[in-house]
Amino acid sequence: MKLLLHICCAPCAIYPMDVLRQDGVSITGFFYKHNIHPYTECMKRQNTLEEYAAHINLHVIYQKGYDLEGFLRKAAFREENRCAVCYHDRLNATAGLAAHGKFDAFSTTLLYSKFQRHELIREIGESVGKTIGIPFLYQDFRLGWKTGIEESRRMGMYRQPYCGCIYSEKERYFKPDAGGMK
Repeated sequence: MKLLLHICCAPCAIYPMDVLRQDGVSITGFFYKHNIHPYTECMKRQNTLEEYAAHINLHVIYQKGYDLEGFLRKAAFREENRCAVCYHDRLNATAGLAAHGKFDAFSTTLLYSKFQRHELIREIGESVGKTIGIPFLYQDFRLGWKTGIEESRRMGMYRQPYCGCIYSEKERYFKPDAGGMK
């Protein structure tokens, strides 16, 4: 099978890459970056992925540009549903690229994280795949959560402290003061 794998970051790619390669899957990575904020964070993640990809001999397609404004326009007034918007954007871009590149299927390393909404990712992936005409490969990679973390630490990889968007950064760092001020 020839698979296009959306890679959100290098640490989340470790376990899925191992499992898929053991299954004989031929993988090309795809790094989508419009949803990663700020730009300096995006570049830290991209640089880490470039180093990891070179280490494991993985070809990765890196998205051109940086459409922060487009992402924010889509997420604005949908903050409670922003993950669905973000999943759709990333999976739609991956599926389109996979169809154009004559891949057999597409998937995502988001399926590695125990913090992501797997059923929603699966639903969106399958819907996008059906619309574009390429199968979405769902595989629950959460079994390797600890393995991936340990390996990324052993390799000295940059490990991001939040999911990616500016909203998740706020959730990670902003804590209302004791008086309830926001």
